Amino acid sequence: MAALRVPSEATFSLRWFIQGNCISVLYFMLRSYPTISPFVEIFSQRYLESIVVYALINFLYCWIFYKTYFTRQVAFQGCLLGVLSGTGLIIGFSSNTFHPFGWYLVILSFFHFSEFFSTCIYNYESLSLDSYLLNHSIAYHVAAFASWLEFFIELYFFPGLKSLWYISFLGILLCAGGGEFLRKSAMLTAGRSFNHYIQTTKADDHELVTRGVYSLSRHPSYVGWFYWSIGTQLILCNPVCCLGYSVTSWRFFNERVEDEEITLIAFFGQRYVDYQKRVGTMLPFIQGYKL
Repeated sequence: MAALRVPSEATFSLRWFIQGNCISVLYFMLRSYPTISPFVEIFSQRYLESIVVYALINFLYCWIFYKTYFTRQVAFQGCLLGVLSGTGLIIGFSSNTFHPFGWYLVILSFFHFSEFFSTCIYNYESLSLDSYLLNHSIAYHVAAFASWLEFFIELYFFPGLKSLWYISFLGILLCAGGGEFLRKSAMLTAGRSFNHYIQTTKADDHELVTRGVYSLSRHPSYVGWFYWSIGTQLILCNPVCCLGYSVTSWRFFNERVEDEEITLIAFFGQRYVDYQKRVGTMLPFIQGYKL
């Protein structure tokens, strides 16, 4: 069995993601040894400002020392996600009031980083800056902003709602154990046949994958993302957005699955029709395209 090849872009993005996360290591280390220097008192009392300074120093380094646009952006976006993840760890472990938002930041940041990292390894030919999925769509950004707005409004008016730790924990399990695991398993299994965008032209190496998680669902990556999106709102204890995300995600994937299966039937013909008969979508009430 051939050894797994890890492209340099994967290790490079991982390095910057870890470097961004180091803000949390620095914070907890200095909090554990408060007599090291006067800087510790400043950092512990004004850690949000310190996080911004730390991020800016790293971004400036990327700007000065990486000359190509792609390399600079891989480092910049990886570091940004790492800083957000590290900030989430600080909030999650340090604040009883905001800790759901902290764990949400960790889950959100890791999702976007792991999309780029996984694409590097399993489908290098399709790798681009868009693989981070940070510019997914305007609707995606609006949905994220709406969830943040709901969290802080409800935290102000109904603070007890955000202390339901068991709901947040259920959301973390749904995101990590269900959503992330299914989606990354789909990317691993499909390999070069996986793409973030619906393909309208069949590549020479595009195969119909029916093994592994694809023997359980025709669209395991969509199933993973569907439940991951709901899980993020459970983490935040956002009842309104939890319902809104469920409905909106269902409508999106209902249309997406149908559009994709039209092309898959065109690519693979009766083989895909037979596969449809054997395996469902695992998305509630979504049947896909039927001839």
